[in-house]
Order: sequence, then C-alpha cells, then structure tokens
Amino acid sequence: MHWINWVVVASYLTYVVWDGLRRTKGTTNIEGYFLANRNLPWWAVGLSVMATQLSAVTLIGTTGQGATDGLRFVQFYFGLPLAMVILGVTLVPFLHGAKVYTAYEYLERRFDAKTRSLTSFLFLMSRGMSAGTIIAAPAVVFSAIFGWDLTWSVALIGVPTVLYTVLGGVQAVTWADVKQMVVIVTALAAIVIVLLLRMPVPLDDALHLAGATGRLQVFDFSFNFTETYTFWSGVLGGTFLMLSYFGTDQSQVQRYLTARSVDEARSSLLMSAYWKIPLQALVLLVGVLVFLFYLFQAPPLLYNPAHERQVRDASPVEYAALEQRYATAGGERDQAARNVSSARAANDAPAQARALDDFRAAEATVNTVRTEALTRAADVTGQSSRDVNYIIPRFVLDHLPIGMAGVFLAAVLAAAMSSIAAELNSLSTATVVDFYQRWVRPEGTDAHFLAVSKISTAIWGAFACVVATYAATLGSLIEVVNRFGSFFYGSILGVFLLAMIPRARALGAFVGLLTGMGTVAAVSFGLPEVSFLWHNVIGAVTVVGVGVLLSGGERGTAPTS
Repeated sequence: MHWINWVVVASYLTYVVWDGLRRTKGTTNIEGYFLANRNLPWWAVGLSVMATQLSAVTLIGTTGQGATDGLRFVQFYFGLPLAMVILGVTLVPFLHGAKVYTAYEYLERRFDAKTRSLTSFLFLMSRGMSAGTIIAAPAVVFSAIFGWDLTWSVALIGVPTVLYTVLGGVQAVTWADVKQMVVIVTALAAIVIVLLLRMPVPLDDALHLAGATGRLQVFDFSFNFTETYTFWSGVLGGTFLMLSYFGTDQSQVQRYLTARSVDEARSSLLMSAYWKIPLQALVLLVGVLVFLFYLFQAPPLLYNPAHERQVRDASPVEYAALEQRYATAGGERDQAARNVSSARAANDAPAQARALDDFRAAEATVNTVRTEALTRAADVTGQSSRDVNYIIPRFVLDHLPIGMAGVFLAAVLAAAMSSIAAELNSLSTATVVDFYQRWVRPEGTDAHFLAVSKISTAIWGAFACVVATYAATLGSLIEVVNRFGSFFYGSILGVFLLAMIPRARALGAFVGLLTGMGTVAAVSFGLPEVSFLWHNVIGAVTVVGVGVLLSGGERGTAPTS
C-alpha cells in the first residue's frame, strides 16, 4: 500500500487516541467512567448509538452482503422504528428514572438477585462474542491486504484498542463515535463517487442489470420461517431483536443512560430510528455498485488473497483452468451487459430481451466457476471458503485512488476501535456492578472500583481477541454478529417484558429465562429448523409464557422506577 495511505491512517488514529485520552482527564469515579456523570447531549448520544452499530462489521460485512445478495438485508431493520417508539414509552423512562448503572440492576429490584445475575451473565456472553466479531472485521482486512496471519492481525488491532479503552471512559467513547460517523460517511461517499465515475454504462442501465440478478429486490413477503431476510422476519423478528438490543443490552442502554434527561434519551433513540434504515441501504447499495463495477472489470476468482495463493500452489494446473473459464465467462458477461445498455439506448426491446438472456446465462456460468473455486479453496485450506468479507477490501486496495484507500482503512479502524471500546466499556460495567460489587465487595472506594473496572476491561478485551480468530472464518460477519445476538436477545427481552407485568414473580422469571434459552438452543440446532431472526420472537414468547404460567394467581412486585 502506498505510503500516503499509511499517513492518512496514522494521522487519524493518532488524533482519535489523543482526543480520547484528553477527554478522560478528571475521571476519578465510576459514574464518570461508565456514565459520563449522566451529562451528555442527546445528539452526541444518538450518534454514539448509531456508531456502535456502524462498526467495521458494517463496512466490510454489510457491503460484501450487498455485493453478493443485494438489498434484501435492509429488511432486517424494518422493525427498528417501531422498537424505538415502544422503548421510548416503556423501558427508557423506567431505566433512566431508576438511576441505575446497568439495565440488570432493575431486575433485582423487580424480581430477585439470581434473575439479575443470570440475565447479566447472558448479556456478558452474547456481547463478549459479538465484540470478538467486531475485532475480526478489520483483522480480515489486514490479513487479506498484507498476507499476515489472522492471529497477528487480531492482536495488532485488539491490543491497542484494549489499552485505549482501559484508559478511557464512556465520555471518550461517545465523542470518538461522533468522529467515527463523519469518517464512515466520508469513506462511503468516496467509494460511491469512484464507482459512478468508473461505470462504463449509464447508471440506470447498470441498475437495470443489478435488478436482472435480483440484487435490487428489497421486499420479500413470503412467510417462510427458514428464510432469513423477509418483510415479516424484519418487522416481527427484527422488532423483537431491536427491542432487546436497544432496551436490554447494556452496550446500548449505557449510551442513553448518559443522557441528561428522559426526553433527551428518547431523542437519541429516535435519531437512530429515522436514519438507520437509509444509512444501511446506502451501505448495501455500495456493495451492489461494487458488483456492477466487476461486471465490466475482471474480478478476482477468489477475493481472499491467502486462499488464492494456497489453492494456486496446491493445484496450479487446475486453478489456471478455472481462471481461464472464469475469464471467458466474465468476458461474455461483460459483452452481454454492454449489449443490454446499447439495446436500451436504441429502445430495441427484442434485442434487450436477448441481451438480458445472454447476460443471465453468463452470470450463471460465472457463479458456477466461482462455486467450484470456493469448494476447492475449502478442500485445500480446511476453512470456510465464503469470501464475502474480502470483496470490499480487495476493491478498495486495487481500485481506489491513493489517499482514498487510506480514508477507507482509517474508517474501518476507527469504526472498530470505537465500537470495541463501547462494547468493552459495557462489559466492564456489567461485570463490576452486577457481579463484583453485588457479590464480592459491596463496599469500597471509587478508586478501588475504578481500578477493578479497568482490569475487567482488559480481561474482556483478551476474550474478544480469542473469539475474533474464530469468528473471521464463519462467513458474512454482519450475519455472524447478529446470529450471536439472536441466540440470547429474545430470552433477555422476555425477562424485561415480564418485569412490566404486575402479576409476574421471581420464580416465573428465572425458570422462564432458562426455558427460553433452552428452546432457542433447540431451534438453533434444527429442532425444528428456524431462521435466526425468529429466535428473538421464540425466546421472548417462551419466557413470557412460562413466566406468567408459573406466576399463577400470585402478584409480584409492581414495576418501579
């Protein structure tokens, strides 16, 4: 990579670290470290909420998802606006008014200590694994670019980030998130501009070709429990997921607990409700445009350079033959795509129909050869051959101008650092408040708890790095992180829903939570097979159903704030 790109990356990271450390001065107690003394403006909190989601996973995994599967993934977020409105009138005033550090403290007040501890433990497991996936995304970039071992790439990104997070607090994390949003949007805009300028056919013709492959299909109204991205899974399953994520996941709850008032906390969530879907659609559209770019520019047979080298070394003759077939099919697809554009310009419907048939046939051949190459890569490497996470990094380094590639890499690293910092900060908060302070040392000085908080941050950072080396081999990282979350989120949400039912009591909540997790585990292993978005609905409904049933006619403690 050109040295100018490195200068861009180094300059931005230096500034972010310096500014983050500057903002930590004077933080001497855990309220300042974890909640910024509950004094952050709503717009900063709102951008932090969005930035925590727009991690390196989004820049790499979601754009790759758009290139291979199109816009269907945006249905995943259709439940977000509804979830934000519901949270604004239910959990937000409860939790903000309760003056808690974690969402799970409220469960002890409502039920008992064991329900609080179990729910917090499930959060720690889900968020710890998700933090590992967030580290894995930029590690994939460096591994692909420089041919480094994935473990060293994870360490290069994870260790400095953990050190920064240990020294920083939520205030530093929040203001870093604001900068992150600026850099991410700048990087996405730069990629879009380059793609549009280098498209050899008019944009409407190019989008017509994307539509011919199904990549512009947004809505799928089929009611199929095994299909991941449908309108119904997004509205129903997505609503439950977003309710749990933003209402019961400490990494998000902690964001709006830093707001000055309940109204400002609501405003921060509504900002995400208004802007998340358009921004996510833009990210996916970047992936679609990259797919279109490669219709007219010879794409790699394998986007993962490490797998490409290993397969070429193991079977040079076979791989060369695959490359020749791939180049031939790609050339035919290129010509057919240009013929479609010419026929549209001439308003020749029969010629356009023939060209589209030729284009679809060539596209099918390209995909067939790619599948053979991916299968061969899996056989040679013994790893998952899905290279969706390498599509955008490969495009950026091969085709973006000098300097702009540095901006993109800075955005990836900044997104990773900011999101990881937010995750680790929330993991430390739950560990110290829900376990250490609750069960080990109820009394202690602020200085002591602050020191323990920093130690727990470092431990969770090490755990996340270990998870990252595994998560990077599982396929689309944006799907991996949501699969991790969906395994836990529905059941956790169910406990908070029970807390708002006056008749619910502690035994029902605890047993219901265990039953919900058991049910989700069963469907996760195909008993029966259900797409992961529905796990959120299944978990929540099971917990509430069992909890209400076991509560019988007795009344529990009413919800308080």
